Parts: sequence; structure tokens; C-alpha cells
Amino acid sequence: MADSSIYDFEAVSIDGQPAQFASQRGKVLLIVNTASACGYTPQFGGLEQLSRDYAARGLVVVGFPCNQFGGQDPGSEAEIAGFCQKNYGVTFPMMAKVKVNGAEAHPLWAWLKSQAPGLLGIEAIKWNFTKFLVGRDGRVIRRFGPGDAPDALRADIEKALAA
Repeated sequence: MADSSIYDFEAVSIDGQPAQFASQRGKVLLIVNTASACGYTPQFGGLEQLSRDYAARGLVVVGFPCNQFGGQDPGSEAEIAGFCQKNYGVTFPMMAKVKVNGAEAHPLWAWLKSQAPGLLGIEAIKWNFTKFLVGRDGRVIRRFGPGDAPDALRADIEKALAA
């Protein structure tokens, strides 16, 4: 798994279609576990702004709804998609709901955590809106915590886009 890249993974989009990360080769990715009823939910607006500001230069924001933290995303995929669009105008790709921790964690999330552990080397995702910045080479550049506002990621995104 150490030699793998994000291009080795796939997911299911929020509308049930297969999503191959290999199709994003050469792009910079910002992977985020999201929730619709969290104190950090307004970050959807900032994530959408990052997507709009940098998409032409190669940034793709990808949201993964997760209900593992306080049951803050209990809705169906259709309800989640509608909420994100109606309240935050989300246009970036959203995936089907996943688990990010535990034995049933989505393989992509297990890989992301192994590539960029959090504080004190702890791999577990602590809460919604943990973010992983992945470079054009498909390797994880950095992990950001839930409290890191999307706007605070701009310098790292700029650097990744320039690489």
C-alpha cells in the first residue's frame, strides 16, 4: 500500500455511478469527509469557492459524506446531494456515503490515513471535514483537520498546483 497512489482507488458517486480516481490523473485533489448537520457544515461554501477558484488550474474537490461522527449525516444520498446543492451550491463531485474509520472504512480512506497520519501519528479521522490534499502525482501532500477552514488551504493548494 505504501507504493500505491490515489489512482489505484475507486468509489461510487452520490448518484450511484462508479468513480475511478485514475480519471483524475494529473489533477490536484482535495478529499474531504463531509456531514450535513455539523458545526463545520458551512465549510461546504468555502470548499465550493476553492473548487470554483482553482478548477481551471486543475483542482478537484471531492466530498465523501460520512455519518460516523455524532450521526450528523443520516440522510440518503439523494437527500445529501439536494442539501449540498440547495444550501451551498455545491458543484464539485460528491461520493456515496462511506465510513472513514474502523474495519469497514472505505479503502481510499484507510490509504489516506496511512499516508498522512494526524497529530501524534494517530491515523483515525477525528471528526467531519478532515481534508487530504493530494498532488498531481497521486500522492498525499498533507492532512488538514476539521478546524482548518477551506480558505486557509489556499497557499498549500497554490503550491500543489504549481508543482
